[in-house]
Amino acid sequence: MIYKKLAAIDIGSNAIRLLICGVIGNPKDHNYKKVALIRLPIRMGKEAFVEGEISDETQERFLDGMKAYSYLMKVHNVESFKACATSAMREAKNGRAIAERVRDETGIDIEIIDGKREAEIIFNGHFKENIDEDSNYVYVDVGGGSTEISILSNSEIYDAKSFNLGTLRLLNGLSKDADWKEMKSWIKEKTSHLNHVEMIGSGGNINKIYKLTDKKYPRPLLYHELKITRQSLSKMSYEERMQNLKLNPDRADVIVPASDIYFNAMKWSDSSIMHVPKIGLADGMIIMQNEQISS
Repeated sequence: MIYKKLAAIDIGSNAIRLLICGVIGNPKDHNYKKVALIRLPIRMGKEAFVEGEISDETQERFLDGMKAYSYLMKVHNVESFKACATSAMREAKNGRAIAERVRDETGIDIEIIDGKREAEIIFNGHFKENIDEDSNYVYVDVGGGSTEISILSNSEIYDAKSFNLGTLRLLNGLSKDADWKEMKSWIKEKTSHLNHVEMIGSGGNINKIYKLTDKKYPRPLLYHELKITRQSLSKMSYEERMQNLKLNPDRADVIVPASDIYFNAMKWSDSSIMHVPKIGLADGMIIMQNEQISS
């Protein structure tokens, strides 16, 4: 029996994450087991979206985090790893220069990806096993800088679009009414001819909202449950969300605008249920690497 460790680094707008997984079995029959997940609250998105570039101080924190990840992968004897960055590094003027510095000082080569590529990685492999081939889905991934929406029919992505509606943009007043109108129009246009549309929610905020409703996977989140939770979160102050709900400081502020995006996407697509699978960009990178190694 083969056992190997693979790693994935997800460089988002609100935080960076290292996922290390053990892969057990042979190329045709294998299982994935999470070995470690380390999240660092390095918020590059606020500077990237507001100032247009990432400050020297944040760069140093990010570099320290990537060095730590490099050492952890070495200690865990990771066979292969992949690192992907999304909207913050994509939009920052110095994003590519920072990626080059990370490569030179740590050996970690960062791929800066767009929304379509992100969706392809997430849908890779095992994701399709968890959806009904006869159903239609709206996949919504809310990040700090953007919201990626994909329309799935017959287990395939037939359309996808990225919108400038992200939690950090909304917090800093950078999203416009036109962005909301564009998203509403696009969702309605792409789903109006589909029967029985269900939603798939992805991202740290929807996972936290799901937990707040005391749901246990794979039970879906219902429209009215999201509505009630959204209202409850909105009524609380930032401090109350940290104290009463035990949310981290960098989660307590973004969870409200995130709930607004998910709720409106459900409403505009006429979806009554949302699936919240335990898979994201890092999981997709792990699966993709294993398939490349095994082929």
